[in-house]
Amino acid sequence: MIEPHADPARRAAELSLASNVRHLDPESAVYTAMISGWADQQRARFLAQDTVQQRIALVRRFSDFSGLYPWQWTVAEVEAWFASLVSGPCPRAFTTIRGYQLALRMFCDYLTDQRYGWVALCLERFGQAPTQILHEWNTVSHVSEFEGNPRRRALTYDEVQDLFDAADGQVEKIRGRGRKGAVPALRDAVLLKTVYAFGLRRREAAGLDLADLRVNPKMPDYGRIGGVFVRFGKSARGGPPKRRTVLTVPEMDWIVDIVDHYLEEVRPCFGAGAHPALWTTERCGRMTVRGVNEAFSGARDAAGLAPELDLHCLRHSYITHLIEFGYPEKFVQDQVGHAYASTTAIYTHVSDEYRSRLVREALAKRNLWEEAPK
Repeated sequence: MIEPHADPARRAAELSLASNVRHLDPESAVYTAMISGWADQQRARFLAQDTVQQRIALVRRFSDFSGLYPWQWTVAEVEAWFASLVSGPCPRAFTTIRGYQLALRMFCDYLTDQRYGWVALCLERFGQAPTQILHEWNTVSHVSEFEGNPRRRALTYDEVQDLFDAADGQVEKIRGRGRKGAVPALRDAVLLKTVYAFGLRRREAAGLDLADLRVNPKMPDYGRIGGVFVRFGKSARGGPPKRRTVLTVPEMDWIVDIVDHYLEEVRPCFGAGAHPALWTTERCGRMTVRGVNEAFSGARDAAGLAPELDLHCLRHSYITHLIEFGYPEKFVQDQVGHAYASTTAIYTHVSDEYRSRLVREALAKRNLWEEAPK
């Protein structure tokens, strides 16, 4: 039983452990209670369930590797584990390792926080206490704003066109063979063009509903495709998904006729009826994030583009091309839903031709100024 006047921190650990039960395997019971308590702490912060489960799985992986319980972990054990992850035929990426280290460090922070009482409980029961095993001197440093794969980049205008031509070509190829699947292939082609035309993330695209299509009173010619209302933007620190409206820009207004044709001629073929999703499947359900990824990878491979390019490259392309079209950085930032201009700058990969044009324009302005009468 929990003592009524016990230390509050100690009581927190014992509540997680269900101390009124006699455990045949006390080490395993305490370990399980630690995992459960940490999961509750994260859920209390409204973190996504997938995030919580992935972090717990990571802790279990390290525990299995070491063969030790958390109060037995040492610096040497964790360094040996990470050394194994970065060696061999399939070494983990830099950002993956940093994410693993961050998760393990947070778990150790939880265990060593006196408010939860695990240190005192472990000392009493096992004579050992959990400690922080990840420090500045044995973890990856965050020294660069961009840590993604450098081979992932914005597509050039020609590559974007090749991608769309390949997606359209898939439709004609299926029709030519007289096989089923032409309608889903046509949907995928429209989907990819929509992702590029509005700079969407994969989850944002998959979450679009028919009701998210917006009329822009300032641009009546665009009809119901004056913009899209994004309701599943990237959340931060356990908060709800961020929302924003992405306006159709004149350079991308070719998307208006394409989406209109999809709504009138293609989507009804799926027989989705009153289903709210913009992108539906043959089984009358919503297209998944995985399906969105597969639509891109299929068109990418058909176009002969580099295999490391992924759907997110279309978002990079959208940002880069808007900058090259001359839109102010603040407008671009609002369109893509970035909280900070520095994030938008990371996504911008302007071409050499664009930079050369800026230099030529600057030179022309200087020459005009020098030739002007004083």
